Formats: sequence, C-alpha cells, structure tokens
Amino acid sequence: MSALGKSVLKMVGTVTVALGVTLSMLGTAAQAQDPDLIFKKSTVWKFLSPDHKLATYALDDPEVEGVACHFTVPEKGGFSGWLGLEEETSDVSLACRQVGPIKFKSKFEQGDEVYRQSRSLFFKKMRIVRGCDTKRNVLVYLVYSDKLVEGSPKNSTSTVPIMPWGDQVPEKCADYLDD
Repeated sequence: MSALGKSVLKMVGTVTVALGVTLSMLGTAAQAQDPDLIFKKSTVWKFLSPDHKLATYALDDPEVEGVACHFTVPEKGGFSGWLGLEEETSDVSLACRQVGPIKFKSKFEQGDEVYRQSRSLFFKKMRIVRGCDTKRNVLVYLVYSDKLVEGSPKNSTSTVPIMPWGDQVPEKCADYLDD
C-alpha cells in the first residue's frame, strides 16, 4: 500500500474514533432517562446494511408517577444510519396514559421537558414536553423536533385526564404548576 493510502486510512480511522466518542457523549448528555424499547418493525429492506425501521418506546414521566408515554420514531438504516450520520425525520407519534395513581413529585412549569433525544449528529432534537390544562385537570404532552436554525411543524399531542385510582381522590395538576 502506498504512503498516501496509509495516511488516508489513518485519517479515516482517527475521524471514526472521534465521531464515536462525540456520539457517545451526545447520547449520554441528551438522555436523562433511557426509554424502554418495545419493538421495531422494518419499513424498507436494505441489501447489505440495516433496514429502515419504526421503533416504539415506552417512557415513564420522571416527575409524575402513574403516567407512561409510548412514542414511535423512524430510524434510518443503511450504512450512514448505522454509523449515526443520517439525520432522522421529524415524524413521531405519541400516546400517554394513566397507568396508576397519579402523584406529582414536584412543581413544574407549563412546557417542562420530560424527555429529549438527538435526531442528528449535532443539530436536531426530539423533545417531549408536559403541560397542565387546569380547567379540565388534564396533563397534556407534546412531542416535536427542533433544529438549531429551523424547527419542524410536525408534532403530536396526547392528553392524560387525571382520574381517581381505586378509592384515591385525584390530585389537581394546577396545584403543582409553578407560577
């Protein structure tokens, strides 16, 4: 192999290691809680590389006991998707439900972030945020994506009416809103 070929291979190796370290640091910083993978379904078959998939995850609200959210995101396949270099689309669906007695751990503000996930190498994030419809005593969850320069209008909303659980009187989300 020529000197030029060896130097190109060395440079590619160095860039690959640097990208791997950067991606692992970004992934750790962006996720306070890892969601549970429920399942994945292939949507586009790829011959020698990973398929494009839809992945469905479950996530418990970290500040509100008794609420679980499920969201489905597209995951790019191919070699660039496998290496984490492909920007993911903004298409995300969301469903949140009461799965037990609702207990608030602390006060929160309208639009507080419940979860975020990086959807590109540097600039795009998917976010799930929470609010309270005080008139109806309903928790409102919104999923959307944003970019450093331009966000996306694609979003999904889910609501969780706070209902009695067993003989417990339901809490009022308005009592836990920060003014």
